[in-house]
Amino acid sequence: MGGSAPLAQAEPRKGRLRQGVCLGVFGGVKLDFEGKCREAARLGAVAIDLQEPEKFPILKKYGLIPTMVRGASGIKKGINDKTLHAEIDTKLREVINAAADAGSPNVIILAGDRQGISDEQGMDNCVLFLNNVKKLAEDKGVTICMELLNSKVNHPGYMCDKTAWGVELCKRVNSPRFKLLYDIYHMQIMEGDIIRTIQQNFQYIDHFHTAGNPGRHEFDDSQEMNYTGICKAIADLGFKGVISHEYSPSKGKDPIETLDKMMRLCEV
Repeated sequence: MGGSAPLAQAEPRKGRLRQGVCLGVFGGVKLDFEGKCREAARLGAVAIDLQEPEKFPILKKYGLIPTMVRGASGIKKGINDKTLHAEIDTKLREVINAAADAGSPNVIILAGDRQGISDEQGMDNCVLFLNNVKKLAEDKGVTICMELLNSKVNHPGYMCDKTAWGVELCKRVNSPRFKLLYDIYHMQIMEGDIIRTIQQNFQYIDHFHTAGNPGRHEFDDSQEMNYTGICKAIADLGFKGVISHEYSPSKGKDPIETLDKMMRLCEV
C-alpha cells in the first residue's frame, strides 16, 4: 500500500487556510481508521493530526499529510523532567526520522506535569533536551512543536500552559525547527485575548488546534469564540501551515455534517 499512488482527493476547502482534523471530530461514527481518512479527504481536509508512523500508508492512500506526528512524550511525563530525557530522546529521534521519510512537516512534544518542578527549572530542562535534538530536526526539515494546554480544566499541573512560557522556550532554543502548537481552545481557557496573542507571537507558532469553549465541542453561537474571525486573523498573517479541528461533536449531532459545517466556518 505504501508505494501506491494516492486516491483521487476532493479539492481542499476554499479560502486561504489549509484545514486538517483530529480523529475525535468523528465522535461515535461507525467508521474504521481508513473510513475516517476517506471522509476527511472527501470533505477537503489536507491532513490528520496525532498519528503514529504505522498509520502513514493509509494516510498516503488518501492524499493526507500526517501532521503533528506523536509517539515520543506524554502530557504527564514530558521533557521538563531530566530523568526522562534519555528515553524520550530515543523515541523522538525515531519519530523525526519517520516523519521526514513520510513528508510530515512536524512532530509533537509535550512539556510534562510540574510535579514539584518549578517553571524555571522545567524551562531549563526543556532547553537542555531540545538543544540536544534540534540539529536532527533541522537536518531532516521537521519542526518539533510544543503544545500549549490548559492546566485549569483538562490537564492540571501541565507546565506549558501559557503562551509567554512557550514563546520564551522558543527564544532560548533559537531554532527554526522548534515552535508552538497553539491550541485555541486551551489558550482561551488560560488567557483569552486569542487574536492579539496570535498576532504578537505569530513567528513562534507552527500549527493550530480548534474547539469551542466551554465544552470542547463544535463552535457555534452557544460558544464564546468567533472562529471565523480568528481564522481570518490567522490567514491575514500569511499562515502557511495547517489548522486542525480537535473538538468532540455534541451528542445527537451528525459528526460528518458537523465537520463539514465547522470547516465551512473556517473558509476565510
